[in-house]
Order: sequence, then C-alpha cells, then structure tokens
Amino acid sequence: MIPFVHGLRYADLPPDVVAQAKRCLLDLVGVAAAGLRTDLSRIVRGYAHRHLGAGEGGARILFDGRRASPAGAAFAGASTLDAFDAHDGHALTKGHAGVAVLPALLAAADGARLDGREFLTALVLGYEVSTRAGIALHASACDYHTSGAWNALGCAAVTARILGLDPARTRHALGIAEYHGPRSQMMRCIDHPTMVKDGSGWGTLAGVSAAHLAADGFTGAPAITTEAEQHRALWDDLGARWRIREQYLKPQPVCRWAQPAIEAAVALAARHCIPPERIARVRIATFAAAVRLGTRPPATTEEAQYALGFPVAAALARGRLGAAEVTEGLRDPRVLGLLARIAVEEEPAFTARFPAERLAVVTIEREDGAVFASGPTAAPGDPDSPLSDAEVAEKFRLLAEDLGPARRRRIEDAVAGLETDGALAALLEAVLAPVEARPLAADPAVLATA
Repeated sequence: MIPFVHGLRYADLPPDVVAQAKRCLLDLVGVAAAGLRTDLSRIVRGYAHRHLGAGEGGARILFDGRRASPAGAAFAGASTLDAFDAHDGHALTKGHAGVAVLPALLAAADGARLDGREFLTALVLGYEVSTRAGIALHASACDYHTSGAWNALGCAAVTARILGLDPARTRHALGIAEYHGPRSQMMRCIDHPTMVKDGSGWGTLAGVSAAHLAADGFTGAPAITTEAEQHRALWDDLGARWRIREQYLKPQPVCRWAQPAIEAAVALAARHCIPPERIARVRIATFAAAVRLGTRPPATTEEAQYALGFPVAAALARGRLGAAEVTEGLRDPRVLGLLARIAVEEEPAFTARFPAERLAVVTIEREDGAVFASGPTAAPGDPDSPLSDAEVAEKFRLLAEDLGPARRRRIEDAVAGLETDGALAALLEAVLAPVEARPLAADPAVLATA
C-alpha cells in the first residue's frame, strides 16, 4: 500500500476518475462555503487561529485567510465542511472521506510547489486510502464509530506524500493516525445532535499531525486497517478498483439516511398533487438507523440535520430543502405543524439491506381519507443514479451564494481546468481568502446562552 501512496501519478488516473475528483472537489467547496455561515465554523476557525498557531508560516484557514499550523488549518476546514451535512460519502463506510481529505490537502498545498495534476492525484489518493480504511475498520470494530476514526489515515497519506516522507516514516504516519483517530460513538451524536458531528475535524487534525510527527521521527503502532491479513483484499486492488467512483453526492444538506424518505415524500406529493395543507398524516417505513433519527422538533441546526421527520416536513411544507430550511425552518409553523403529523417505523427488510442500500417507503393520507403510498425509494446521487454535472454545479452555486458570482465562476473555472498552468494557484486564492459570510439564522439554543 505504501508504494501506492508515493508512486501514484496523474497519468495512472482514468479519465472518469479525474472527472469524479473534480465533481467531488467542486461539491466540497460549495459545502464549505455554506458551512462557513454556522456558529460551529466560526467557533472552530477562531480556536484554530488562536490555539493551533501558525509557527513558521503555517497555512491559511479555508475561506478565512487567517493562519494556523497545517494541522490547525486542516482541522478548521474539515469542521467547517462537517458543519453543513451536504458533503459526499460512501455507503460501506457509513461516512465521509472528502470532508477530511480536501482540507488536509489544502493545508499541505498552501505554500508548497504543487501543480493541478499533483493536487488531483493527491485528492484521489486520499479518497482511496480513507475509503478502504473505513470499510476495514467497520469490518473489524464492534462499535459504530465516526468518520474521523478512519479518514485520519487518508489525511496522513496525503500529507506524507506532499512532505515526501520515506516509506518507513509513511508507515509510522499511518499507524499514528489510526491509533489517535477519534473512535467516537456515532450514534451518540445521532441521539444527541451537537457540534461534535461526525468527528471529521478531529480525524483531520490527527491525520495531518501524524504525518508531521512521523517526519520528525515519532513512531506509531502499525495500522491494523492497512496491514492486517484479514483486510489484504481491500488493498490488493489499489490502482485497479477506484473507490472514488463509489462516492455518493448528496442533493440535500441533511443526513444521508433521511434522504430516501425525503425523495419518496416529495415525489409522492407531486405525483398526486397533494398540497401540504391537505396532508393529514405521513408514515415513513425505513431502516433502523434512519428511524433512530426520529421526529422530535429540532432546536438547533445540528438537530435539524440529524433528523428524519423534520427534513421531510420541511421539504413538503416549503417545496425545497436548502440552507434556509435547516435554519429558518426551525421556527416555521407550517413545518412544525406537519412534523407533528409524521410517524416513523422500522421496515426489517430495509434494515437487512443497510448500509449497502438505504431505502424508505412513504405513505401520505390526505385530509379526505385518501391514502397514497410510494414504492421502495433510494435517494439520488448514488453511483447507480449519480447527480449530473449540471446538478452538481447548480448545488455548488446555491450553497456558495455568499461568494458572489465572480468568485464562484473563478472557482468553477479553476476546478474544470485544474491541469492547466496557474489553475491551482487561482483555486487556492479563491478558497483560502476570507469571505464575509451572511450568518445563518441564529439557533435558539445559542441565543439562550449568549
């Protein structure tokens, strides 16, 4: 595996892998721009600048411009991305790679002598390592852990490559990253949604720190996810099977587990012309993990993103599900009224097919007693039903509206032509310079403690 970390070249990447890397890159930048508006991002960016200092130069914080250490800048960037739950993921990891890999790569690239081809190659590398580490860890650990537990290895691999570590130090970097990656309990955040989210900020901090520690001679235990015999088959197909192809892109900024129900409910209401005010009851049958998201009224944006009933109600009541729906929708009486009429239940057959498949059936009862049911529904954006390039671009423009049209266009042009001279420099300037972000509607819980 370690020869792949340092030996992968842009010429080795199939054209569709390059195209997918660019789609993921544009999508992640848009999510980061939206996440910048959250209290979570504001707090973490300030913390990284004050307490994870730049030292000898450091790196600029994503969409902030202030400097921190490379590990600190990566931590802040990943936390900003994780603040707005619209980033890509992989079904078998039950989590997210790009949210950590891109900020780690940006922190390493700021000030380094890279070109766009090397940037894309390192990005793909991070997805390949992170995704396999995630599958391996889920196969060997008894608890359901957050993404930071395994995307730390992708961050370590990317940073080790750009630092030019030798094989021995790279091996130690991976071992340190796995050992210190946050093995935090994901379902605790599902049950009690707060700013700790999916642990990706801490995974990024651990992974980037691991590579810098290894560069100075710090040693680490071998990474079980990359070296154990039971996981060998996962790594033997490096360079033949490209796991970045298997990433899903989210159409909506909430937990992926809720999105099949959202898709089914919106399509059902549209097909039968059922306006929200005529909905008497909604019943959602889905897999057990999604049922656990629940139907409680959210008090914060974190609770809104880790919910099932609320995003379904918001999408039905407001006709869309974007940033405003997970913020202003918290106090919208139309949304809250409809939420009170939603019930959820487990469908054991769907639980048995999770996580490879995530399905839901929605039944809507109209006020006149008529009942309409969807079939088993999956959310769009999976590899077998990908968002189009136009849909990815439109999502980026919607989420990145605070950047303004000129800056959005610079980012789109730089990503599209990243192999050309000067494109990476233009991209770095566009995503690392500060932004005056419009704050999201303040969370009631934040206002109560201010």
